[in-house]
Amino acid sequence: MGLPGFGNVGRIAAHLLISYFEAKPFGGAVQPFLSDYISITSKGIAHLPKYDFYYAPNGKNSLVIMTGEIQPSFDDVVAHYVVCEEVVKFAESLGCKFLITMGGVPITEDKAQVYIAATSPRLATEFMEKGAVIYSKGRIVGGTGLTLALAKEHKLDGVSLLGTTTGFNADKGAGLLVFKFLMKSLGKEIKRSNKREQCTRTVIVMWQ
Repeated sequence: MGLPGFGNVGRIAAHLLISYFEAKPFGGAVQPFLSDYISITSKGIAHLPKYDFYYAPNGKNSLVIMTGEIQPSFDDVVAHYVVCEEVVKFAESLGCKFLITMGGVPITEDKAQVYIAATSPRLATEFMEKGAVIYSKGRIVGGTGLTLALAKEHKLDGVSLLGTTTGFNADKGAGLLVFKFLMKSLGKEIKRSNKREQCTRTVIVMWQ
């Protein structure tokens, strides 16, 4: 799952996944909790904010990728719970067994790093051994964290991958870092920049 947030890290990483796997859209969801305004395209066309879902076959670990252009207001706690709960239920209905959320974590120093939070100590250790740092004694705000915790309540395994970023502006470097780490975890290590990595659009990610 990759949504707007700190540095738009999750959103950028999600769209890199969509581009790399050439994932195909298969549905979308409009939620009245997302915003009280609409979006206008460059051609002046109005549309409601929504979450889009993409499918990418990947052997035994096929991907369902969710991305969106907005989250509920941080002041509306109920809206966050409702939306994230619906996302987890939809993942279950598709038969997803593992859920990954992606986002950014603000830092004051320029240090590229991926942090990991998980639904179990086993998973936290597993991803730490792949190069992530345990995100301990902190908070993950918004859908990135809440979706992960609700997945645990639904007995789903999952992790949150957080790329370090120094601001609110789009951080392509942090998004690329999270994307590369996830690809490495999937056994598809990206060793150098290529055309597919330059996509800057994004996700919630769940794999079967």
